[in-house]
Amino acid sequence: MEQPITHPSSPVWLQRVLREPLTHFVVLGALIFAADHLILAQRGDPQEIVITKEAYAEARSAFMTGMKREPTDAELKVLTDRWLDNEVLYREGLALGMDKGDQAMKDRVVFKVLTATQSGLALPKIDEAGLRAWFESRRDRYDLPARFSFEEAVLVASDATPAKLQKFVTALNSQQAPEVEASLRIFKDRPRPNLVQSYGAPFADALEKQAIDNWAVLQSQEGARVVRLTAVTPGRPAAYDEMKERVYTDWKEFTSSQLTKAAIREIAKKYRVRDEGKSS
Repeated sequence: MEQPITHPSSPVWLQRVLREPLTHFVVLGALIFAADHLILAQRGDPQEIVITKEAYAEARSAFMTGMKREPTDAELKVLTDRWLDNEVLYREGLALGMDKGDQAMKDRVVFKVLTATQSGLALPKIDEAGLRAWFESRRDRYDLPARFSFEEAVLVASDATPAKLQKFVTALNSQQAPEVEASLRIFKDRPRPNLVQSYGAPFADALEKQAIDNWAVLQSQEGARVVRLTAVTPGRPAAYDEMKERVYTDWKEFTSSQLTKAAIREIAKKYRVRDEGKSS
């Protein structure tokens, strides 16, 4: 019996940045665009920022390395937007002479300008009703999701046609010896959002409707899978009063990131942005 990890969890930094625009511009810029020479080569006019096709390819490659799939248009836009924020901060740092002594250390320059930008921002006030409303509008973040334990039988033969899979399932459910060999993979307490991310929403929906200990062929985003649901732990709605401090911290972080983003976009108005890879 093997204990596989065919769908590893996404890196924490990527999960967070795809969820909302947090203020991790420096880290994200370094991770997505390590090949900084691609950007330096396009930095001819200090007032023009070029998002190259190579930049899109680098973002796509970074996403696929972490998520094991192609990014959607929305996900790719999040990544390139973060790069653009970094580039705007870097250009502003160069214009203000903050690169002196840093010898082209882009991350330090970006951090200096980001810190200076955020120091001039002030969070708006929020009352109890407003914070509760913010919590209610984001319940999917706080509610405990249902968790599923299941097994997957993987046929050794590579030519697993729908007919062979169904015959295999029938044999398993009738406790007969299958005609083909298979290995067993065991998954414990997988939260529903993780199933949606790894296998797709239709697979998660179908698994949720399965009877316990019954083998079935379910369609995932990577093809048909033979699975048996073994246990379900129901989800539980979060109570606002039990996590008020966490909600307020999250609100401050989110609001600060939104204000920072708006401030950077205001700075970006000084530059011409030319996107060469948007239609590719």
